[in-house]
Amino acid sequence: MNRLLIVDDDRDLVNLLKRYLEGEGFHVDAAYDHASGLSAAHAGGHELIILDVMLPGGSGFELLKSVRQQSAVPVLLLTARGEAVDRILGLEIGADDYLAKPFDPRELVARIRAIFRRTRDGVLGGGRSDQDEVLTVSDISMSTSTRTVSCAGAPVDLTSVEFNVLELLLRHAGSVVTREQIAEVALGRPLNAFDRSVDVHVSRLRKKLAACPGSDELIRPIRGIGYFLAAETPEKSRV
Repeated sequence: MNRLLIVDDDRDLVNLLKRYLEGEGFHVDAAYDHASGLSAAHAGGHELIILDVMLPGGSGFELLKSVRQQSAVPVLLLTARGEAVDRILGLEIGADDYLAKPFDPRELVARIRAIFRRTRDGVLGGGRSDQDEVLTVSDISMSTSTRTVSCAGAPVDLTSVEFNVLELLLRHAGSVVTREQIAEVALGRPLNAFDRSVDVHVSRLRKKLAACPGSDELIRPIRGIGYFLAAETPEKSRV
């Protein structure tokens, strides 16, 4: 049973979501302010955190920054409808996805399941293999079973979405991958109009790969279309 943490000061909403999510087979813990949410998040044991931007005692952004210093646990951010700046800032800090309030609980469940599916199965789906597939392009090496990445021999800490984006680009090295493809495969949902999620995730990924020789030219934007990983087809090995 997947264990979730909801951090939101709206107790009525939290109780509603808790009942709904538990009915969908999730185990749900709740916190109602920044301090208790931070404590619960750092305690670990949760496979996903649902985090509101506005919290008593501190912002959800501050909590997210603290979590990202220690953990890559998936975080789904709850933002006010129309607050595009909050969504972009949350993604830049390290949120995996966002959902604008008010929302249909069924949409929340769909987003959660998409995150778990992509985290568990990788971008190709079909479940994990007993064998470890290692993808290597230039100085980047990725293990699909342990979901770890190294760059010029140094480990690179990625969120689940960043890992999925990189895996997709590695598998299609030398070919253009559209923003729509990245959203469908790496985020598990269609790309909405004016949605900058893909661009923000790719931007964070490029910054994290900055230690790689020539990495500033490795992932190239194709204006109006998507992104291009400027390398030959990746070397693949199985362990």
